[in-house]
Amino acid sequence: MIKKTRGFGLLGLAVLLALGMPLAGYQGITIQRDVTVAAGETQDNVFTLGGNAVIAGKVRRSVIAIGGTITVSGEVGEAVVGFGSRVVIKESAVINGDVVTLGGTLEKETGCTIRGDTVYLQGPEIGQKMLRGDIFKGLLLFPLLPIIIIVKLVILFIWLILAVVGAALFPKQIAFASGQIRKSFWPTFAVGILAIIIFTGLILFAALLSIILIGIPVLMALVAAGIIIKVFGRLAVFYFFGDSVRRAFGSQKVSAMGAVLLGLLVVGLIGFLPIIGFLFSIPLNIMIWGVAIRTKFGTTENMFQKKQAVLPAPPAA
Repeated sequence: MIKKTRGFGLLGLAVLLALGMPLAGYQGITIQRDVTVAAGETQDNVFTLGGNAVIAGKVRRSVIAIGGTITVSGEVGEAVVGFGSRVVIKESAVINGDVVTLGGTLEKETGCTIRGDTVYLQGPEIGQKMLRGDIFKGLLLFPLLPIIIIVKLVILFIWLILAVVGAALFPKQIAFASGQIRKSFWPTFAVGILAIIIFTGLILFAALLSIILIGIPVLMALVAAGIIIKVFGRLAVFYFFGDSVRRAFGSQKVSAMGAVLLGLLVVGLIGFLPIIGFLFSIPLNIMIWGVAIRTKFGTTENMFQKKQAVLPAPPAA
């Protein structure tokens, strides 16, 4: 049995928030402790918490594990992502997207095919600390580090997890929503302002109703909706900034995960700047709300645009 730790709680919450985004047209996820896709079998997505994922067949989209192991000898359509996991890519494996390992170990046999990026950020000791929930203890013991920087680092780490999971599961929706920022910036900005005003009013109204208990479930539903909107919207904005940096330097097109991670780095660095970071966060949050709602989580250009009815042709004289 895997011991329940604070680290699992944090990572589990991050993953569940990412998985909870209600995107139309999204295929199901196989969630079990141990998942085996045998040769000749096909699944859409695989997610395991502390178990073993053995992929000998085909996974159309992504394989994600927290702890445990991932062993791929078959084909994965998009990404293989491990948090504190042992990731083994066999010689016969074909991965059409990225391989990302945060903590744990990564083993690639000669002859395997990885068509995307390979990101390996941490070693096994750090991965084990992450799963035990004490990855930030060293920071907390450092007396000269301001508390505000510690908080920002923790938040940045959580967004790193969400960025990796979100980009692995929803690359097309995030890329599409990001494109609408470039295409319809001011309409998206206006929707963001209205959305924040309306949402704030609804939160206040639900809080007042909570005095007589009626508003408590409404308040909880609004908070959950706000978190989902902010997660997806921020990933789309990360993609926008990452892709903009790529365009500015004339680099070749990168994967959705590469663009999101680059955007996270850019936004994170700006956020550490005094005053400028605070001022930057205001329009950033407006765009987050606007792009998530206007594109209906990356599934349409403008959810408020009515489809024009096609009138029948007049009868021939």
